[in-house]
Amino acid sequence: MELQLIEVYAPKNFSYQNGLLEKFSFISYWVSHEEDHDLHIRILVEKEDAEKILNYLEKAAYDENSEFDAMLYSVKAYIPSKYSEKNTPSDDQEQFERASKHELYSIVHTSSKIDVSFSWFTAFAALVAAVGITQNSPALVIGANIIDPSIRPIIGISFASVLGEQKLVRQSIMTAMFGLFIPLAVAASFGFLFPLPLHSNEFISQTNVQIIDLIVAISAGAAGALSFVKRSQGQLVGVMVSLAVLPPTVVLGMMLGAAQWQNAVIPFLLLVININAILLAAILVFWLSGIKPVNWAEIQDANTSRMNSLLFTGIIGVVLIATVILIQF
Repeated sequence: MELQLIEVYAPKNFSYQNGLLEKFSFISYWVSHEEDHDLHIRILVEKEDAEKILNYLEKAAYDENSEFDAMLYSVKAYIPSKYSEKNTPSDDQEQFERASKHELYSIVHTSSKIDVSFSWFTAFAALVAAVGITQNSPALVIGANIIDPSIRPIIGISFASVLGEQKLVRQSIMTAMFGLFIPLAVAASFGFLFPLPLHSNEFISQTNVQIIDLIVAISAGAAGALSFVKRSQGQLVGVMVSLAVLPPTVVLGMMLGAAQWQNAVIPFLLLVININAILLAAILVFWLSGIKPVNWAEIQDANTSRMNSLLFTGIIGVVLIATVILIQF
């Protein structure tokens, strides 16, 4: 059982007894009065119950035009006392267990920013991937994808579009483009300085595109989004998603650096197919997992944003599939 602590600073007239503490499940709670804030409430809950309480607070702040400060913490251990309160209202609906929307939003907001750490990790991943492709070393290519952080803003684009957060969508797009530019630049320098590794299987595999690549990319995107919403700690899913992005980006950069413009079309097409499939699959996973705003106006914006995103990625996907069929035949 994974526990989380919700800490709330609420206005004086907030009816936590008849609303918050009766409607939702919790392990225990503590209430005190602060000098700067009227109420200080701490609620210990199981992870799957945190989002319901945070949504309630968000909606209460919107409806009552009140100011709430709420924070969410992970709890490593809890020793209950005989004075602890507990509430478990009946809920017949089985919920999909995932992290709260607020926790996921915070992670996406952080990972969508371009900082020194993101830049260096992306550059190191590109260097390792370029060497691995040149030396035909699958181990190096996989190792590069373990340290590659550029997939996080790509997943963030899908998450933000489901919520209708246009500012976060734009920020994630800019970071994702920066995360693709770095390996392109690193690989282009390899292609300019060294001959293309035409006998490397790792290189050849990125110069051939098939419909089955779309299936792999969709599966990778869905697995990556599912791992994200469940906050899985393993690295393997992230490696799988990154394998659909980093290697074709590096091979594309190598060909551009070697001025192989015509041959660069295939890895470019493979890269676009993979990114589009990841976005489409992630949008569907986030939507089906129940991630949405709580206020009516925001729900309308989110519905419009989600449908536009699905239409855009779906149309692009159909065009890309038609292009692949034309190339093959």
